[in-house]
Amino acid sequence: MDQVVDKTIDVTDFELCPKFEWTFSILGKKWNGLIIDVLLNLGPQRFKDIANKVSKCSDRVLVERLKELESDGIVMRKTYRNSALIEYALTEKGQDLASVMKSIHGWSEKWCQNQSAPKVDQCHQPL
Repeated sequence: MDQVVDKTIDVTDFELCPKFEWTFSILGKKWNGLIIDVLLNLGPQRFKDIANKVSKCSDRVLVERLKELESDGIVMRKTYRNSALIEYALTEKGQDLASVMKSIHGWSEKWCQNQSAPKVDQCHQPL
């Protein structure tokens, strides 16, 4: 026999978790998800390579986003002694977003079939 449970939720007691809000302040910022996705899938990259992959983001904004992600502990900026080479890579904290990004890719494959989404057969396979 099925049991019906009457569950009443008092919406006045609902509050967003500050940690959840902080997370979305990072992931929800324009270009951050794409930058993280590039670094997850391609590994450490030079600025110009990230700029080529996230081509609609201006260089000024990309610099700003990379600095923000670095200060949040998601991206690290690697410099090499006696070289002008600078690479950006994900920290352990950034790498830990892999499952989140994979879920977002799955969601987009399932639900982004409307006119606003680009017409593609299939996106790259994440991770």
